[in-house]
Amino acid sequence: MAKKSSVEKNNRRQKMTKNAAPKRARLKAIIADKTKPMEERFAATIKLAEMPRNSSATRIRNRCEVSGRSRAVYRKNKMSRIALREFGSKGLIPGLVKSSW
Repeated sequence: MAKKSSVEKNNRRQKMTKNAAPKRARLKAIIADKTKPMEERFAATIKLAEMPRNSSATRIRNRCEVSGRSRAVYRKNKMSRIALREFGSKGLIPGLVKSSW
């Protein structure tokens, strides 16, 4: 089980990213628009840099929904390899069969 502080920190980042996404998208559109004056684009760059770093989507870490583990997480199932194997062995994941030979 991962530290609760790490899991909560990631949850805060997800909320912050969701709230700041429209503003970040507007600023990035202004920056990418080559028809706008250079001063306006530069001002948008500064505003984007002043935003909290945790509001960026790249700061979010994929974590296991069951254990909170941050490594070896399958995106489709949102579970780590360890939790996936446990649930698969118990037959709780439809379509997943544990192979053995």
